[in-house]
Amino acid sequence: MPASDSLRDFVTKPYQPPVVRTDGKAYPKLTVVTPSFNQVEYLERTILSVLNQHYPNLEYFIIDGGSTDGSVELIKQYEPYLAGWVSEKDRGQTDAINKGFRRATGDYVAFQNSDDVFAPGAFERVAEAWRKSPQTDVFFGDMYITDLNDVILEELRVPPFRIECQIYEGMQVFNQSLFIRRSLMNQAGFLDESLKFVIDYEIVTRLGVQKGVRFQHVNGFWGGFRVQPDAKSSTIASTVGLQEHEQIKRKFQPQLRSPLGEWFWKRYARVRKLTTFVLQGEFGYVYHRLSRRQNR
Repeated sequence: MPASDSLRDFVTKPYQPPVVRTDGKAYPKLTVVTPSFNQVEYLERTILSVLNQHYPNLEYFIIDGGSTDGSVELIKQYEPYLAGWVSEKDRGQTDAINKGFRRATGDYVAFQNSDDVFAPGAFERVAEAWRKSPQTDVFFGDMYITDLNDVILEELRVPPFRIECQIYEGMQVFNQSLFIRRSLMNQAGFLDESLKFVIDYEIVTRLGVQKGVRFQHVNGFWGGFRVQPDAKSSTIASTVGLQEHEQIKRKFQPQLRSPLGEWFWKRYARVRKLTTFVLQGEFGYVYHRLSRRQNR
């Protein structure tokens, strides 16, 4: 089945509670938080992308900002399968996510916005990676870009994490495919509520500059970022987004331990991506990305 069909079927398939697993495997507890405000057009697909994982050790919160578009009625339909939900006026997306994180009891936490989705098997990939490397603090995967109807428009594959590339080249880890150890989040602090756009870039960078924080990239597509006209990426990315990105770069750049500067790391980041994907045999992907760069 083509990936687009598989993703679309996954996020629209009615939820059926699974039979309790008896496979004897250990599953870390995963907490997922979905912030939402008047996104009923997409919200159910986000919910189904979480519940249809059929993950046996899941804690799922929906934090709604007081929607008036039918979202609350939709959330109530799924209430039996949620760890909790609220619908009340808040200070925006980041405040909503942090509300959920403060209630979390999972080993790892994640947030998925109400217009984005998880991909099939994402949580199982996290569990498999954790069993092999339980000391890892941050797990992350690759990401799809989709249209309004969950058709995959683009694949974004990422190499292993490198903080210098995160700061000098830009976003290396996407929240749609990101799980962070809760105890580390509690220690480092939750998302920065002063930001409007780059909250995921900030928390990844803040954790990345800390000595000893262990990141692990796991191959596979864990999430999908939806391109839609009301998303912040469509409305403020070229203004507030760029300003905040530069602000975070300036804030954390002095904490880098490398003596090499921006000129080196920008070029290294590009070569590293090319080398990583060639060694993985992803020749079609390399050709596609190079073609896109040349056509800009």
